[in-house]
Amino acid sequence: MALGTIFRRNLKWRIQNPITIIMSILQPMLWLIFYSKAAEMTMKGETGGNYIEFILPGILVLVIFSSSGSSGISNYITKKNGSFYRILISPVKRSDIILGHLLETITVSFLEIGILIAISAFSSIYIRSGIKGIIVIIILLFLTAFFTAGVSYFLSLLIPNEDAFFTVINTLVLPVFFISTALFPLKNMTGNFRTAVLMNPFTHIIENIRNLMMNQYICWKEVIFTGGIFFILCCIIFGAILSKLKGDKKV
Repeated sequence: MALGTIFRRNLKWRIQNPITIIMSILQPMLWLIFYSKAAEMTMKGETGGNYIEFILPGILVLVIFSSSGSSGISNYITKKNGSFYRILISPVKRSDIILGHLLETITVSFLEIGILIAISAFSSIYIRSGIKGIIVIIILLFLTAFFTAGVSYFLSLLIPNEDAFFTVINTLVLPVFFISTALFPLKNMTGNFRTAVLMNPFTHIIENIRNLMMNQYICWKEVIFTGGIFFILCCIIFGAILSKLKGDKKV
């Protein structure tokens, strides 16, 4: 099956370049360990208890930003060695090419998320909503990784070189991360900044995961609303990539 072949090919490249995994988890790990400890001293009473528990959902999203957001760089490498174009002219469905790339990126993102959660376990952090909550969190993180990797892939098809690609990615990722509830509770935000935070779809992912981790109940209305938004976003970005690959004889 072409999808499986492309997935294994991309995963093999990732294994041969482990620095891509190390670097994408290093920054979120530093945020979790050092920033949370420093911020906890000034945020006592504002987050309802353990600040590491509060910040973890945002750091999980940051892991996805680091891993999935930079995944498009592999396209530039495969373009240089010619394998990207050989795949395009082969009798392989464009959808398999896209899914093979995205699923490999999601797999690596979840590997890194697993490592981060394992480290967080030493701070006595656990998911209070139980097995159902864990399943919902996995689904929300999957949709987040799919969309983020899709945006990265699409940009790699539009932007001519990797230097410009990284500039655009960094310009997008940092504002999206900071204009959210990743680091600070929504109740502390006011005015136009609060409005911008609420308009950020990743805010709702972070808030849902945080609620699932810190509460025993599941607010299905919020989960379905957020999951629905990201499902639509995933469909849109997948359609955009598919249209781009079909429209270009040579990307």
